[in-house]
Amino acid sequence: MGILRRNHRHGPHAGRTEGAADRLAESSTGSPAHSPTHGPTSGPTSAGDGAEAERRLAELTAELAELDTATAPQAPDRTARARVALGRISRSLAGRTSTASRRANAGRRSLAGHLLATAPRIPVRDLATLRRQYPRADSPEELADRLATGACRATTAIGAGVGAAAVVPTVAVTAELAAELLAVAAVEVKLIAELHEAYGQPAVGSRTERATAYLGAWADRRGIDSIRLLQPSGLLAMGAGARVRRQVSRRLTRGSLRKLPSLTPLLIGSALGAQLNRRDTRRLAEQVRADLRGRAPRAPGYWEAAGAP
Repeated sequence: MGILRRNHRHGPHAGRTEGAADRLAESSTGSPAHSPTHGPTSGPTSAGDGAEAERRLAELTAELAELDTATAPQAPDRTARARVALGRISRSLAGRTSTASRRANAGRRSLAGHLLATAPRIPVRDLATLRRQYPRADSPEELADRLATGACRATTAIGAGVGAAAVVPTVAVTAELAAELLAVAAVEVKLIAELHEAYGQPAVGSRTERATAYLGAWADRRGIDSIRLLQPSGLLAMGAGARVRRQVSRRLTRGSLRKLPSLTPLLIGSALGAQLNRRDTRRLAEQVRADLRGRAPRAPGYWEAAGAP
């Protein structure tokens, strides 16, 4: 997801775009679990709707990744699958907008909260699994190439699945765009985690601690900080979690600003939305790979050991 800075260069439409970004963040979600200052105002089904959206996000991420493995059957139309899954996710998100007066900042925190809740559910393949599924990848670089290509195909399908469905920023539309933002982010977090596996630098700790570390890498667009890579517990993890939440919130807000021009149907459509996703995911992969290449793997001989029968 690219960065779109807020400044005077946006021209006369900047205010309207930023206002639409606020509406996107505000109407996309808002739950007591992630926005405690609002209290239990979102209805008895909001927690279930949130869990359903997060479960479907994780499933879509895994499904799109599996379509590019050597062991998968011939890949069906990714865009059609993404469109169906995104529709279900957006309906779950739209079901949580009963309190229309939520502030935009709380909405952004809630959107980040969804991604934080989804991240531990995303199935990350270890190096041995990746080597079995990509048997022709004879080096970390070749495996990373295949992972980046697969992630680009997935985010392209997601972008085409939403595309120019929006004309006016209504609740249904903003929920659909929120679903796209979250789905693209989930695919990219999975990509970053598996790139760390390919280069022999996986995160350590519990599933939640590893997911938090990879989310931080996604927000920073680089590899995991080497200190956090080795010390995931205690106060350090608590501080990292708060910092990651802020970083993820900012990154999602920037992504929403980048996507909001799709609300103008003559300026951007499904093809261009797909192209933006593909370009941004490829750039992210290049940035993270460049960072990881400069570091020694944690265990010498890790690549050969993972490929042993």
